[in-house]
Amino acid sequence: MERPEYVGEREDQSNSNGNEEIQLGSTGNQRNPLDPNWITKAKYDRDAAMLRTMEDVRSSKGADIASDHHLVVANLKLKLKKNWTSGQTAIQRFNTAFLRDADKLNEFKIALNNRLQALQDLLKEEKSNMEDNWKGIKETLTSTCQEVLGLKKHHHKE
Repeated sequence: MERPEYVGEREDQSNSNGNEEIQLGSTGNQRNPLDPNWITKAKYDRDAAMLRTMEDVRSSKGADIASDHHLVVANLKLKLKKNWTSGQTAIQRFNTAFLRDADKLNEFKIALNNRLQALQDLLKEEKSNMEDNWKGIKETLTSTCQEVLGLKKHHHKE
């Protein structure tokens, strides 16, 4: 083994074991760039996430200008996170499982018929356009469903 030139003044006093110790001490703490443990965690996570999004990667030679650069073309898949909306803007889903019960079904039919009959009488008296008719029918249906059936409970996975 060769002795490094920066050892110091007492190089003539050490034996072969000392020479090996000096050699190991000077080269032991160097980083290995191929070892993933020496890479900082944030950079490693970013690179791993980038590799997961790449589907098809191709490289082709660029212009002939004596350069070592190559053109890289890649298809990336985009993953979007689901944005949970607040209770006001979310779609109201009614508990339609209650309609399998005959008593609840009859109660719902009677309530809906009564409200639609009242709405029909109201619309006959005054002339209105199609938009107003639809808004009335929609409000009648949603209010009847909410009173008789109730809202379905959301079970978000965590």
